[in-house]
Amino acid sequence: MNRDRWHRLMAAFALPETNESFDRLLDAYSQKHRQYHTGAHIEHCLHEFDAASELAHEPAEVEFALWLHDAVYDPYSSNNEAKSADWACDLLHRGGVSSERVERVRAHIMATRHEAPAELDDSKLVVDIDLSILGVDEAAYARFETDVRQEYRWVPGPLFRSKRAEILESFLARPTIYSTTAFRDRYEVQARRNLAAAIAALRGD
Repeated sequence: MNRDRWHRLMAAFALPETNESFDRLLDAYSQKHRQYHTGAHIEHCLHEFDAASELAHEPAEVEFALWLHDAVYDPYSSNNEAKSADWACDLLHRGGVSSERVERVRAHIMATRHEAPAELDDSKLVVDIDLSILGVDEAAYARFETDVRQEYRWVPGPLFRSKRAEILESFLARPTIYSTTAFRDRYEVQARRNLAAAIAALRGD
């Protein structure tokens, strides 16, 4: 996570370039209970964004949502996205950013719950970037699954495998995993291979 990049993003919203907001985010993404939802995940998302930024209607809003979408991550909680969105929106509100922009950022972050199709085009891009991990090579995907299991190591094995398989099956059941043509072309085929293999392993097939 790059401090200078964060300051440039703050400037895009005409927010003060203080270190406080960056240090708070860095502390959050460095929490010891995180294995996957770390600063490395944010860096991966920002790398994906840099390659696809021309797809964004409001690039600064998309990037801001990516920085903040996992700012709160408690594996015991089911409302992490809402709390992360509140964090993001409070920061923008206090800086005098318009309500319209703030609410779009909220929508982008809430879309990463992955419970329903995103409505806004920029939300679809945020979701595709967040899900790009599903389409990486087999070794990287295996590390992803291992890291997720570590974050939920308190869940008994049989229950974890059942619930995890259900989540992965929900992605595989979609007509397409990715909403944008660019991400479908790059990741859809490999993502489906990875998901199918992971589900088979979880189900003991």
